[in-house]
Amino acid sequence: MHGFADDNTSLAELAQIVLDYSKERLELDPVPLDRPLTPAQLQEEAGQTITAEGLGGHRAMDLFAEVLAPACLSVDHPRYLSFIPCAPTEAAAMFDLVVGASSIYAGSWLEGSGAVYAENQALRWIADLVGLPESSGGVFVPGGTIGNLSALVAARTEARRTAPAGQRPFRVATTRGAHSSIQSACDVMDAELTAVEPDERGRLTGERLREVLLANGPETYFAVVATAGTTNFGIIDDLTSVAEVCRELGIWFHVDGAYGGAGLAAPSVRHLYAGIEHCDSFIVDPHKWLFAPFDCCALLYRDPAAARNAHTQRAGYLDVLTDAPDWNPTDYSVGLTRRARGLPFWFSLSTHGTQAYTTAVEKTLEVAAFAEAEIHRRDELELVGERFLSVVVFRRTGWSAADYAAWSDRMLDEEFAFIVPTVHEGETLARFAIVNPQTTTQDISDILDSMG
Repeated sequence: MHGFADDNTSLAELAQIVLDYSKERLELDPVPLDRPLTPAQLQEEAGQTITAEGLGGHRAMDLFAEVLAPACLSVDHPRYLSFIPCAPTEAAAMFDLVVGASSIYAGSWLEGSGAVYAENQALRWIADLVGLPESSGGVFVPGGTIGNLSALVAARTEARRTAPAGQRPFRVATTRGAHSSIQSACDVMDAELTAVEPDERGRLTGERLREVLLANGPETYFAVVATAGTTNFGIIDDLTSVAEVCRELGIWFHVDGAYGGAGLAAPSVRHLYAGIEHCDSFIVDPHKWLFAPFDCCALLYRDPAAARNAHTQRAGYLDVLTDAPDWNPTDYSVGLTRRARGLPFWFSLSTHGTQAYTTAVEKTLEVAAFAEAEIHRRDELELVGERFLSVVVFRRTGWSAADYAAWSDRMLDEEFAFIVPTVHEGETLARFAIVNPQTTTQDISDILDSMG
């Protein structure tokens, strides 16, 4: 930082240290999986890292490279198939350095117009995939939790603005497969979440949604949340029928595509999203399946004015921003201070072109299809549920929860793969989430071989 005392490491030296490490990490092939350490192990190996005098840049970087970084799992490892991995392009990861070095405040047009312009072009590409009108727009937020919360806050504000006197809509409807962040958002908002029983394919449908809304009073609801790719199974709700019910009853239609929304870029599965073009708001996390680094969630609104009504913060010192007609990203989500977190995604899109994204998403879908076929082929394995996208859930016949846990722990201990079990309807199962274009069919075969 400018003005800090010399710690025996010049700016030129420090820059070289950081750039060298970053370059070496990006060039690693294969990427090490690494493994977690206990607090006691880290205390022994790293010791006290914060001191009055400072360690100096060389020693601090050595500590990170030799002790701290290897104690963090590489989420871009091709055999990291747990949760929803993150596999940023080299271009996106490198540009994150530029964003950090540029000291850009990207909350307002006045202070960050160039960054906001670029981010908005990346948002426009996503909006076009969804089928939203040219007048739509939004903002990049830290992740799906904040994206869903911000959309629901806008939905409630709009519902209460237009509700008859004396009515205050307080409910949200979704299905049990919805992401945990929907419940979290309702808890934060002191809203009531209503679970709609899914159909035999695990989807939220308009028919069952209508029954619940009419039974409880549609006027009590301010939003319906459909999912375009659930985290556990990758299920896409029946968006067309849900959209019809929302239009019929005048309720905000939000689509959570945090993981699965990236599939909109793949022609082979685009038909599964029919009806998404009718949504009032939508999220997708580029840091999941669109190859951006953490943290990056794209939040879009059909009518951005509704979001501004809900989220614009007002204060005397902000009048210069709020009184201007500019596009200020902080008007569209919870939060005021923001980094230009959409720029690494924009830079990679700009560098590689959108066709490269389509190709990469299609490749992961092909590997998921291979995994599905390979599971069918092996007598000791059984597919669980329908595969919609790139999540594959299956069981190893005869295994208990302890067997899955031991298998998972052994693979991580050997730094072979990272696959944690999941639980569905009380049963422990194995699960692949394939979003890394570097994951190969051979990786899948080798992992399945390890199950005996």
